[in-house]
Amino acid sequence: MFNIKKTLTIAAGVAGALAFGGAHASADTTDYVVQSGDTLNKISAKYNVSVDKIAAQNNISNVNWIVTGQHLSFATDDTTSTQTASTTTAAADTSSTTQAASTTSSIDNTASTSTQTASTTTAATSSTTTSSSSSSETAALNALIARESSGNVNATNGQYYGLGQLSAQARSIYGGNTADYNDQLNATKAYIAARYGTAVNALAHSNSTGWY
Repeated sequence: MFNIKKTLTIAAGVAGALAFGGAHASADTTDYVVQSGDTLNKISAKYNVSVDKIAAQNNISNVNWIVTGQHLSFATDDTTSTQTASTTTAAADTSSTTQAASTTSSIDNTASTSTQTASTTTAATSSTTTSSSSSSETAALNALIARESSGNVNATNGQYYGLGQLSAQARSIYGGNTADYNDQLNATKAYIAARYGTAVNALAHSNSTGWY
C-alpha cells in the first residue's frame, strides 16, 4: 500500500539537505611588494580587492601614488560554495531534487554575471581617473626635479645630493646615494610620498616656501 506519510518524510529530508547547502567564507591576508610599473588598480584587479580597501588597510591617502618596494598588506575573501543532496528511490523525489539544484545554479550564474559587469564598469571609471591624476603627478615631479637639480644626478649643494637634492638623513632612509638615475628617482618619489603624499602637494609647498 502506498504510504503518503513516508513519501512526505523523504521529500522533506531532500528539501532540508538542499536548504542547508550554503557558502563558507574565509579571509586571507596578502602581503605584496610593489613592483616597477604597478598601480593600485593593477593590484586591485590581480587580487580582486577594491582599491579603496587596499588604501584603507595601508593608510594610503592618495590612491594614485605608490612607490616601488613599498609593502602592502590586505585581506582577500575566498568564498567556496558547497551543496549536498540526498537521493531517493522515488521518481517524484528525484525530479524535485533536480529542479531545485537547477534553480540554485541559475541564481548563482545570474549573480556572478552581475558582479562581473559591475567590476568592469568600476575598473573603467577608475582607469580614466587614474590616467588624469597620473599626468598631473608626472608633471609636478618633473617640475620639482628641474627646480632642484635640472635633472643632474650628480648635482650637489652641501649635504644635498642628486635629482631630488635629498639630505644625507633622507638618503639614509629612502636611498638615492648612487649616481643611478632610477635609484635617485625612486628615492625622491619615496621621500615625497612620505612627507607630502603626492608630488602635486610637494610642488605646491615648494612654490610657497622655495623648498620641499
